[in-house]
Amino acid sequence: MGSSVRAWIDRHRIVSFLAVTYAFTWTVQGIVALSGMEASWTMSILIGFGGFGPPMGAAVVVWAAGGSLRSWIGQFFRWRIGSKWWTAALLIPLVVLVLGSGLYVLLGGPVDLASLPFPGIYLFVMAWGTVWGGGQEELGWRGFMVPVLQERYSALGTSLLVGVAWAGWHLPLFLNANTTHGSWPVSQQLIWGATILAGSVLWTWMYNNTGSVLAAAVFHAGMNSIGVFHPADKAALVPGGIPDPWLNFLAEISSAVVLVGIAVLVVLVFGTDRLSNHTVPDTSVLGLGEDGSRSTGSRAGRRNVGQEQQR
Repeated sequence: MGSSVRAWIDRHRIVSFLAVTYAFTWTVQGIVALSGMEASWTMSILIGFGGFGPPMGAAVVVWAAGGSLRSWIGQFFRWRIGSKWWTAALLIPLVVLVLGSGLYVLLGGPVDLASLPFPGIYLFVMAWGTVWGGGQEELGWRGFMVPVLQERYSALGTSLLVGVAWAGWHLPLFLNANTTHGSWPVSQQLIWGATILAGSVLWTWMYNNTGSVLAAAVFHAGMNSIGVFHPADKAALVPGGIPDPWLNFLAEISSAVVLVGIAVLVVLVFGTDRLSNHTVPDTSVLGLGEDGSRSTGSRAGRRNVGQEQQR
């Protein structure tokens, strides 16, 4: 790659990141959609491979801008963050499941507890989700995009910008009739959009307080996994193979309300500027300075939080 191209990428980090991210994912998942492949493990694996667009985009920009790939990817292996943050990452999805399911039942939603899978499968779904089913995206969204945007915007503003980019990135899944997203009515798509924004706030909150992409990935995987254990009666949701609009809306909105509520609570408690009570990650975690040079530090109030958490 020529020096002029690398210099342009360095000056336009977010645009370059999104261009590579979207191009990789949309190409892979577009091919899957055009192939007419039916829902299967093969399709799931290919869609998961397309989910590596965000880390691919981040890797290209960090390398082209002269940053540290080791420092950037090292965020995914930062696990010493304290028991309270691991508790939050692991339990909040379960809280959303329990409260959302309770609200669903209170509003009259039919359930079928006998059809729930063996609880131990949650560990498999979580592990899969962390490395292939959504968590792998976090090296891009949180591990790259958040620290770059936080040089200029508040943590809340950054979260919402990432959420919009993240939502748009899913477009091929909505255009593929054989995916879950492709079968959703407009109302369910709007609910999903709200949960993406709320999730973006929560994942940024986790990342800003721990400096750990791994924690954000596990949190992300947990939220993707809880749907397997929703007690809604599947036969009642899709009687005769035709989705019941009201019951499907009820199943989605009940959990979404809880998730959005937790995100609002986090903002109220931790504030919009940092979503944290201490300093937060900036481009120094990528080995870059705000001016595009290698970073030897970071500006006051935005320095690397990773080492602070390990004191």
